[in-house]
Amino acid sequence: MATFLYKLGRLTFRRRRFVALIWVALLAVAGIGAATAPAATSSSFSIPGTEAQRAFDLLEQRNPGTSADGATARVVFKAPEGEKVTDPANKSGITGIVKELESGSKQIASVADPFATQAVSQNGSTAYISVSYQVSSMELTDATRESLEDAGKDAQKSGMQVEIGGDALQVMPHTGTAEIIGVVIAAIVLVITFGSLVAAGLPLVTALVGVGIGVSTITALASVLDLGSTTSILAMMIGLAVGIDYALFIVSRYRAELAEGREREEAAGRAVGTAGSAVVFAGLTVVIALVGLAVVNIPMLTKMGFAAAGTVAIAVLIALTLVPAALGFAGKRVMGRKARKAAEAEKSSEAKPNMGTRWARFVLRKPVWVMLVGVLGLGIIAVPAASLEMGLPDDGAQPKSTTQRQAYDMLSDGFGPGFNGPLLVVVDTKNSSDGKAAADRVSEEIEAIGVGAVIPPAFNKAGDTATITVIPKDRPSSHATEEVVHSIRDAGADVKSDTGAEVLVTGATAMNIDFSQKMNDALLPYLALVVGLAFLLLMLVFRSILVPLKAALGFLLSVVAALGAVVAVFQWGWLGSLFGVEQTGPIMSMMPIFMVGVVFGLAMDYEVFLVTRMREAYVHGESPGQAIVTGFKHGARVVTAAAVIMMAVFSGFIGSSEQMIKMIGFSLAIAVFFDAFVVRMAIVPAVLALLGKKAWWLPRWLDRALPNVDVEGEKLQKQLTVEPGSEGGESGERELVRV
Repeated sequence: MATFLYKLGRLTFRRRRFVALIWVALLAVAGIGAATAPAATSSSFSIPGTEAQRAFDLLEQRNPGTSADGATARVVFKAPEGEKVTDPANKSGITGIVKELESGSKQIASVADPFATQAVSQNGSTAYISVSYQVSSMELTDATRESLEDAGKDAQKSGMQVEIGGDALQVMPHTGTAEIIGVVIAAIVLVITFGSLVAAGLPLVTALVGVGIGVSTITALASVLDLGSTTSILAMMIGLAVGIDYALFIVSRYRAELAEGREREEAAGRAVGTAGSAVVFAGLTVVIALVGLAVVNIPMLTKMGFAAAGTVAIAVLIALTLVPAALGFAGKRVMGRKARKAAEAEKSSEAKPNMGTRWARFVLRKPVWVMLVGVLGLGIIAVPAASLEMGLPDDGAQPKSTTQRQAYDMLSDGFGPGFNGPLLVVVDTKNSSDGKAAADRVSEEIEAIGVGAVIPPAFNKAGDTATITVIPKDRPSSHATEEVVHSIRDAGADVKSDTGAEVLVTGATAMNIDFSQKMNDALLPYLALVVGLAFLLLMLVFRSILVPLKAALGFLLSVVAALGAVVAVFQWGWLGSLFGVEQTGPIMSMMPIFMVGVVFGLAMDYEVFLVTRMREAYVHGESPGQAIVTGFKHGARVVTAAAVIMMAVFSGFIGSSEQMIKMIGFSLAIAVFFDAFVVRMAIVPAVLALLGKKAWWLPRWLDRALPNVDVEGEKLQKQLTVEPGSEGGESGERELVRV
């Protein structure tokens, strides 16, 4: 592989104008496709194999056109101090809004008058209008949303406080500032790392090209592939981080080759042949982790994983082709003054040990203490993970300034927290001899459980399916509400055995509970698949058993510690105000498995880039201890810069108004910090120092069976090592670089 990539690097360096033109053309095509493609009209959320999904499907089959999973909205009214919503003036205003909503859009399925449906609080201070739509929230037109918002503004003229909740106002989260902050911090880090504006700007420009192509392609295909609103954001988050990092490693190796006195084209070839090999395998681990999300069998998550994996693949291709081409345009300006002086000093054997060298020597002197401090420190931070509770955020997690959050609080105050997450119980009476009696029994069983309210059964036209609305006592994301769902399902099993009627619990709250359960069930199989495949991949790279095993165990330690930090901040509220957490609650159910997928790939990046240098030095004859020092001498500064850039990009998303994006940004940033600086920079060299030569042990039979991918470029180095002025060596080198 190293030889092939060496040839590719030289080719793209020589044909840089052609290569740059191809990538610019691809960016233009993707941009035009995104600009002209129809907007995504759907973002369907389905969870195959769950009870909540079966209930939705049954309702759609038995009562077509009702759009059981359509968008909903609640227009909540609160009368001024000393008044009631039932006062003539206020009641007239609310009735007028009901009529305005009914005629406001063709997408509306129904509008419930609060005075007809008893949606008025006992003290008369609060009332709400329930609005149901025929389509999902992402299919609502701008005109429909505007008519809903206008109705709320008109109602406020009466003097009442009017707020709107529900998913009808759900829109694409705005994160433009996040990317800008991440890119600015990345630029600062790159300038400090390279000491050259040209060298710093090159990874940024190439990464932005890759992200532009990836995100534009996702946008262009969003309507066709039914991609959710957060797909492009997550692809941008990951693509930007790895795009900068991969380019950073190629540029850093190119500068090192120039410092050794090689010509520019030769330096580009060697940089792509060596660092490029690490980029390929690091990128492959990220792709495996993201594509592996398909094992969860949730279409939305699968699409997110594939979209992000596609962006990572583009980042790898750009690092191998566009980056060496750009280095051709940059010339020797890619080397700053300090870099040139350092290169001259190293040639004259006057180079001072850098920070990486000094740190590696310290770890070699105290490996046991470094390992113990690192493991115990992460272990303590991981303790809160034992209290992990998972769910999906509702409007109660929105910022207090939003109308959704204020509507949520008004409903909680006026009717009780459970009104924000009603359950829908579906009774299939097709196989029951007395459907009405069966439905009535279900209502009695639910009332016996102890809930806020039970609305009597309502049958469809055929009379074979009844729906019962249940209002829990607690908020949707609470553990008590989850227990209510399980109790209803347990009672439904007895009803089915006695009457033949099947009882299914659904609704947004039940769907969230089933989603969380599915995430829990899929976590261990997903871990086994991803870690297993990556273990085999790293065994090929390092030709060792203990090094990949150590990499996997270190990753698990950093992920559990990151989960502990997430629980402490978002569930317990520690330092919550610092990160803009206004409402604590369960951890978003998809976050742990998504964090495992993304962080595993990124953790293996640092493992590959750092340990490959050690393996390279060991293969070339250095002792195990000296190989660790050499690896840190060449790789620590760059890996540190890469980790800081990753953290900067992810941290930028903590400022998002969306709780899901905020939580993912925080979890990825803190996980990268733990993995890069504690695991890879401290625990890994300490373990390698203790293992010595055993770290690189591989059974002979396995060594013969495994293909040699030559990531460290050993074969390439032998082929490029020619006797100066020898005829055979000169012709051999010409043969190697012929493309």
